[in-house]
Amino acid sequence: MSEPHGAFGQDTFGRAAERAARFFGTPQYIVGQTMIVIVWIALNSVALMNHWDAYPFILLNLAFSTQAAYAAPLILLAETRQAARDKTAAVLTEKHREQEEAAGERRVAAIKAETDKPEALLASNTTLTRQDKELTEQVAALTREIHAALTRSG
Repeated sequence: MSEPHGAFGQDTFGRAAERAARFFGTPQYIVGQTMIVIVWIALNSVALMNHWDAYPFILLNLAFSTQAAYAAPLILLAETRQAARDKTAAVLTEKHREQEEAAGERRVAAIKAETDKPEALLASNTTLTRQDKELTEQVAALTREIHAALTRSG
């Protein structure tokens, strides 16, 4: 299954977007971000001087907004790439299922052909057995007639 390519050649950007999207959903990211926020607020709340982002933490909000502005498209790109891989996998699965179904139908046809041969032989044998019985009965009847004719004339 080939990897989908985008506007960035071999799609290095798309692969990086997928790695970033996977990282955004990890506990390490959430814990790390929480720690940064706690440290940020603590340093700006208790700093004796040089509050670089005083309450209401506008710079922190700007950082979150910027992060969200980049994270959302990266996540969407990763989802689009995954959807393309899922579609390719589904097509391959359906093709495999169709091939297996066709192979199964061929096996059933071959088994039926092999089963039909003994059935035809059995029917032919039954016909021959009936004809043999009829001929045996006719020979027995003729033998009786000849025997009767010989015993009467003799």
